[in-house]
Amino acid sequence: MSDDKGSRTANIFDVARLAGVSHQTVSRVLNDLPNVRPATRARVEQAITQLHYSPSPAARALVTRRTRTIGLVTPGVLDYGPTSIAMHFNVAARAARYNVDTVSSLDADAAGIRAVVEGLLRQRVDAIVLIVVDIAVLEAVRGLDVSIPVVAAASAARRSPHIVSIDQYRGARSAVRHLAELGHQHILHLAGPLHAPDATERTRGWRDELAAHRLAPIEPRYGDWSAASGYRIGLDLDLPPGAALFVGNDHMSIGVLSALRERGIRVPEDVSLVGFDDVPEAGYLYPPLTTVRQDFGALGELIMQKVLRAVEEPETVTEDTPLPTHLIVRQSTLAPRD
Repeated sequence: MSDDKGSRTANIFDVARLAGVSHQTVSRVLNDLPNVRPATRARVEQAITQLHYSPSPAARALVTRRTRTIGLVTPGVLDYGPTSIAMHFNVAARAARYNVDTVSSLDADAAGIRAVVEGLLRQRVDAIVLIVVDIAVLEAVRGLDVSIPVVAAASAARRSPHIVSIDQYRGARSAVRHLAELGHQHILHLAGPLHAPDATERTRGWRDELAAHRLAPIEPRYGDWSAASGYRIGLDLDLPPGAALFVGNDHMSIGVLSALRERGIRVPEDVSLVGFDDVPEAGYLYPPLTTVRQDFGALGELIMQKVLRAVEEPETVTEDTPLPTHLIVRQSTLAPRD
């Protein structure tokens, strides 16, 4: 529209005047909120079109006190799990008509996390989501005291209304149960890093399932989630006859497979092997890898649902049951030979 000083950009109050409604009603239409009559909604939408109105984030925040932006804090790693969670969360946020500001943080201490969060607060985000791969970060998140919702994607034995997760513990138990039911008496574990919550929960599940079958644990070896660490450990791994391996993730499993092949140890004829994650390559390895599948798409949607509840109806936020995993049986496991 124009005035005596020339053309200018229309604002939300111009739309309200043209449609004959309050600016709060325009805001409800823009944010697709309920309790707006269809005829009123149609008038507002017609006014928006006529005035070529496009609300800026700042203008929308002025009226609604929200920016429809979420801060996402990701770890400074390119591991399959955290990367997949971030991707699927972004998809879920876009579907809910939210923007995402992503910050990668290499700091695992409380001060580093607090600095990242404070930076996002200055951007006036409506909520903050953290993808946690370090126990120190999880403890730092629990200690945060901020005025907006903070939701963490993290594995932990102790649940919280603002933590969402996939059930690493029961996933690990299903992997070990599969090996035990095949008849393996020696089930070794190649774990992820000691500081990783996922690794801690998978190791806990491995120990408890061994105990359920009255099998003695052998002290686990620890890698760093990479194929290279799996390869290094696989080169000197002591494997009793008829042993089986539960490996903390698929990428370390890839390294183990390569190392065992170099040593002339056959999978699954000499040793069974189960991974975790079900990466896209898992079904195309030699042999195709038995593994535990995680539904990262469902986790991304669950995180966004938790954020929406925390922002819109904070009193309704409750603890969620961790999402289930699924054991995918392929050709890397076999009953031990006599």
